[in-house]
Amino acid sequence: MKNIKYAILATICALTFSNAQSTSDTNFRKPVSETLKKIETVFSVTINDDRGLLKGKELDYADWRIEPGNLAISLTNILAPFELMYFKQPDGTYIIRKYENHKVSVDKGKERLFYLTNLYSTQADWEKRKMELKACMITSFGLDKAPPTPKSKPLLTPKRIYKDYSIENIGLEILPGVYVTGSIYKPYPLNKKAAVILTPDGHFGDGRYRSDEQYRCAILAKMGAIVVSYDLFAWGESLLQFPEQTHRNSIASTVQVLSGIRLLDYLATVKNADMSRVGVTGGSGGGSHTMFLAALDDRITVSAPVVMVSSHFSGGCPCESGRGIHLCGNGTNNAEISAMMAPKPQLIVSDGKDWTLAVPELEFPFIQRTYGLYGKKDLVENAHFANEGHDYGVSKRMAMYPFMAKYLGLDLKKVQNEKGEIDESTCVIEPKEKMFVFGDHGEKLPANALKDIDKLYEMFGEKNNKVYEVKK
Repeated sequence: MKNIKYAILATICALTFSNAQSTSDTNFRKPVSETLKKIETVFSVTINDDRGLLKGKELDYADWRIEPGNLAISLTNILAPFELMYFKQPDGTYIIRKYENHKVSVDKGKERLFYLTNLYSTQADWEKRKMELKACMITSFGLDKAPPTPKSKPLLTPKRIYKDYSIENIGLEILPGVYVTGSIYKPYPLNKKAAVILTPDGHFGDGRYRSDEQYRCAILAKMGAIVVSYDLFAWGESLLQFPEQTHRNSIASTVQVLSGIRLLDYLATVKNADMSRVGVTGGSGGGSHTMFLAALDDRITVSAPVVMVSSHFSGGCPCESGRGIHLCGNGTNNAEISAMMAPKPQLIVSDGKDWTLAVPELEFPFIQRTYGLYGKKDLVENAHFANEGHDYGVSKRMAMYPFMAKYLGLDLKKVQNEKGEIDESTCVIEPKEKMFVFGDHGEKLPANALKDIDKLYEMFGEKNNKVYEVKK
């Protein structure tokens, strides 16, 4: 007992001595690390500067910024002057990180959802909020200033025929001289009305050429859907027009949203395309654009965003969060944007090893509440894979297939083996060269293809202010 008393007295003395060295003569200036140690003692928490971000940093009136009884304000007061922020970890400790506009801690996300919940309690209130968000998103993306779709015909390659499906590549001019490139998977033979599904690409290696996206598109086509997989801006064949670094321009998000919308416009002209049954699904950055398209385009009837619905992370790439759409409505997030799909069917796929780790307890109940305003809670589902990481892997696809089949009227039996399992082994994984629209070396790129990012901005009445990092 004596030892415990001495330890407490020693701590008090140490803090008192530390305070005694700090006076108005020096503006009570102290190393930030010392003030955080005091915060640890006052609030009985552990703060970890594992990246050494506090090294050498001092702050005037440091201890005065501690607000007794409010840890969050105290940490913010100390860290904000250095553009640093804190994240509460699942084990209750706090880590220090550089400020990022697209990322906050899980508890901050929870606070935001609580705030949003109190904004609307009736269907009418929510519809008003949704209308405001949608109008703001359209303006933020710049879709209201987009030039009309050029009248050129789409560039289509010859079809490759496989068992129960076909593939042809497409180059569609969505803006003057700007082409979106992708592949169209169709049931074969296509002799009756078929649902339509967009699969926006995400930030995974090999883009839309990777096997898991090919499996996804082929299986959905075998089940009876016309499926379009398309490149991100300044990825894949889009690199023939715009260099890789421009993918991190904010205009990339505008072009990617417009790509999905104008591909749907084209698909509406395709024989046997049933535009009353339209789905969208993608993972990671493709998950972001799944939510955006579902929120903005009323033609979409079924949505399945994968590993991206989060109240505390809005996407680390400007192609997702660069246009400030998350500032709409005095602050929104991907959970609320996902809820804009209500009351139409939506499957939210999440996992335990990325920013969707809390979906079952946090984001899903919030979204389900919005569906409840329509009396349609059963139309939103969550498939959570606690032991998995950030991908659109096989287990996530196996959750998505039956959901799309159920709500788009697809035939699941066409892809099941004798055991009743969905069998992807019947799909052909093509080499990326077969998926090119403009030839192996871009030799078929149209003569009018735009290659000037500044001119792309000008189409929307904007100026390119992006500062590029010079690689040494």
